[in-house]
Amino acid sequence: MAQLARSLRNHWKKTTAGVCLLTWGGHWLYGKHCDNLLRRAACQEAQVFGNQLVPPSVQLKKATVFLNPAACKGKARSLFEKNVAPILHLSGLDVTVVKTDYEGQAKKLLELMETTDMIIVAGGDGTLQEIVTGLLRREDEAAFSRIPIGFIPLGQSSNLSRTLFPASGNRVQGITTATLAIVKGETVPLDVLQIKGEKEQPVFALTGLRWGSYRDAGVKVSKYWYLGPLKTKAAHFFSTLKEWPQIHRASILYTGPTERPPEEPEERPPRPPLYRRLYRRLTSYWTRPQTAISQEVTPEAWEEVGLSTIELSITTQNSRLDPTRTEDSMTICIEPDTISKGDFVSVGSQKMSDPQLCPEGTQCLQASRCTLLLPEVRDWRPRGQEARSRAHGAGPGRLGSDGGRPSVQFIRFIHSVAFIERLLCAEHCTKQIETVPAV
Repeated sequence: MAQLARSLRNHWKKTTAGVCLLTWGGHWLYGKHCDNLLRRAACQEAQVFGNQLVPPSVQLKKATVFLNPAACKGKARSLFEKNVAPILHLSGLDVTVVKTDYEGQAKKLLELMETTDMIIVAGGDGTLQEIVTGLLRREDEAAFSRIPIGFIPLGQSSNLSRTLFPASGNRVQGITTATLAIVKGETVPLDVLQIKGEKEQPVFALTGLRWGSYRDAGVKVSKYWYLGPLKTKAAHFFSTLKEWPQIHRASILYTGPTERPPEEPEERPPRPPLYRRLYRRLTSYWTRPQTAISQEVTPEAWEEVGLSTIELSITTQNSRLDPTRTEDSMTICIEPDTISKGDFVSVGSQKMSDPQLCPEGTQCLQASRCTLLLPEVRDWRPRGQEARSRAHGAGPGRLGSDGGRPSVQFIRFIHSVAFIERLLCAEHCTKQIETVPAV
């Protein structure tokens, strides 16, 4: 024993390295053991649903899973097979997995997919946005939107999962909790934004959109991967060297919030007896039709605001869920253009973790519909339910000019177009969707 202690003291560098390696290895093994315990507990809970008896006349629920293998730097497939697939199979669902090969494929598949009992999205916020867009573009959207949509966050970061679930430092726990929420059928209503360009089809978003310098710099963060934790600050710093000040000028037209429509009953009322239906029909046949009283339609009050900002963001209320609110609206944040380079780097780094962060001096507006106009477009005015413009330019999802030509974006708030089951999006209230101003 004394010889071992003397040897360790004489080779203290190797001893220190060995202790550090053993400590790290023990911590890694303990983490793997805890993950296995979480998976086992989730599978046991899902098996309770799978053991329930089903009558012979009732078919198993069919679940179509759209998996994005490229999410989380290519680790999404492994995460799905380890943490999600066993729970879904043990719960008694008839699971069909569809793997996407390229960006935008899920959107096209949704437009052609046949009816299923449940749609599950395994990926990031972008995959979910494609699914919702493809669903709401269908011709039979009114009937097809009754299909629930489940969301399992497998991306590197998901802004929507922060709203739906409590914060968890364990990735396995977050994924298993999301999957169990789908099995249990827990629901929560969310809002959707419709973004429409001049020519292309509309795009739908659950969180919102951003136009400005912070977003442009955030896209280039991955280019500075070799700087490690400093890559975010480096991307924003080098952005200031190329152009400063980075001011975006435009104008925005918007209407105020609207009243929240009443929720539709989940169950239809029973059909009245035959004699009552016959009586109503005969009464309506013999009764003279009443002349409809013409009511003057009050034109909508559109307000115009000039923009000189470093970034404009339009977000839904999904980050602040409040089922008791009486008004429906989206939030328009116009950030000040008077900002120093140091503050730009600091705020930009914070926005990478919290994109909806509004710095001091930000002007916030509540609107139900809005239109973004670049400086060249000044002759747009709403006319009843239609609006016309001479602009040509960018398509959905892009705010800016294309080849020197002005662009117009129509952005509209849709009330509770999705009922998300904690991670499950359920029924869309399509009857409450209003018309969008046409270009």
